[in-house]
Amino acid sequence: MNDLLATFGLLDWKPVMAALLLPPVPMLLMLILAWWWQRRRPALATALLLTAVLGLWFSHCQVTGELLERQLVMAPTLSTQRLAELRRSAGDGRTAIVVLSGGVRPLASEYGESHPAGRSMERLHYGLWLARQVPAPMLIAGGAGWALHDGPAESAVLARVASRDSGRTVRWTEAESHDTRGMARFSLQQLRKDGIDQVILVTHGWHMRRAARAFTEEAAHAGMALRLVPAPMGLVTDRLLPPLQRWTPTPDGHQRVRQALREWIGLAAGA
Repeated sequence: MNDLLATFGLLDWKPVMAALLLPPVPMLLMLILAWWWQRRRPALATALLLTAVLGLWFSHCQVTGELLERQLVMAPTLSTQRLAELRRSAGDGRTAIVVLSGGVRPLASEYGESHPAGRSMERLHYGLWLARQVPAPMLIAGGAGWALHDGPAESAVLARVASRDSGRTVRWTEAESHDTRGMARFSLQQLRKDGIDQVILVTHGWHMRRAARAFTEEAAHAGMALRLVPAPMGLVTDRLLPPLQRWTPTPDGHQRVRQALREWIGLAAGA
């Protein structure tokens, strides 16, 4: 699907398509159809109404997000032992830490300039921490997303914050991409020129499966022998939350469900 959109020059329609496929839009369409068919097809209208109401409820629940995320997580967080192994292997100078951006605020009035969005800040913080544990240069990937063509390059914003707040100089920034697939393609082009063949990939656990697939496939297309080390972050569990909080609609639950469904759609579409 992703290649088909690229063939017809419709990649910039991806945000619109995602918005139509993700909750609550499908449920709202069901409600409209239920109203339209309430006299002509009452049984079908009732079924649509119940489906839409249940869909709206569970698409806002933490437990639904947890179930959807569980199958997306492909690797555990890096253990102390694994970090020690990476520390030893990074001594040959052929290892890089790659942090995938997750959005920016074009203008944060409190700073007077663009600033990383919450997900980007979380990934950046972990990448900076990881760079202290495994002495390896860092690449930050991310241009302007499809929804913000005229916005700032996300990688440049994250690199500026890394330098300003942590005194860390980022060796590479990838600013041409618009999505995860592009991050993989353009990042590997830069890393290959400098002889990097091991990538420690930093992103959220729910995003890692799609990100790792993109890097693996793009490396294969480029004929690059890549050793990919997933370094997922943000892995959380809701088992300690009260049952009522897990099964009732909340804004956090809605966000988790949407981002997990977005990943499943991206995986199915080859994005």
